[in-house]
Amino acid sequence: MNREESETQMRIKGAMKMKSTVKRILHAGVPVPGLLRPVVRMVYRIGVLTAELLRWAYGGLIAATVVKSVAEGGQRLRIERIPYMRGGGRIVLGSDIYISGKIGIGFSRHSFTVPTLKVGDRTFIGHDCVFAIAGQVTIGNDCLIAGGVRIQDNDGHPLDPVLRREGKAVTAENIWPVVIGSNVWIASRAVILKGVTIGDNSVVGAGAVVTKNVPSDSVVAGSPARVVRSLRRQEVEHP
Repeated sequence: MNREESETQMRIKGAMKMKSTVKRILHAGVPVPGLLRPVVRMVYRIGVLTAELLRWAYGGLIAATVVKSVAEGGQRLRIERIPYMRGGGRIVLGSDIYISGKIGIGFSRHSFTVPTLKVGDRTFIGHDCVFAIAGQVTIGNDCLIAGGVRIQDNDGHPLDPVLRREGKAVTAENIWPVVIGSNVWIASRAVILKGVTIGDNSVVGAGAVVTKNVPSDSVVAGSPARVVRSLRRQEVEHP
């Protein structure tokens, strides 16, 4: 080994040692004396309170105003961020809806219909939900839609490979309305596909892919989703 190679290896080892030392310092943290801990906790709580107040003010004064300017209804709407809305369509909102975080609404406008999203009273919609609408998606009252749920009433692209290659939009035959009943709970990351009707009081499990109708008072799970439990209360015969 010549002198230049030896010096190069020494520089590499020195750099690695310096990097290791810096990492240990960064990961060690800063010790907080006992007398200062109440102060640190108070500063943290003030920071959280300030952030929550700013989020509330933004949602009530800005986000809700923007949504109400493009939607019908929406009395006492609670919303945290302005949704990402693409395309033109109709939004009909009930009362006391709560939209958490940021959601996406994509309208595919066609000459034969005006895409419409209808949401019932007291329904909750979680962060990162996506609605892809070419016809109509209807959501009932008192529903709980968890974060990351996707609901679409069309395939997004034609099934015919030639039409896809030509960039054609979906046709009317590929658009089937989605209807979600009242008091339905859709857990996180579930996907509701075109033509599906979900009956009242039903539950859709996390990550489920719903391709066909769900009876009322049922729990469905899996991909494709299937009924795994009934929620109907059995009548008890008393002696």
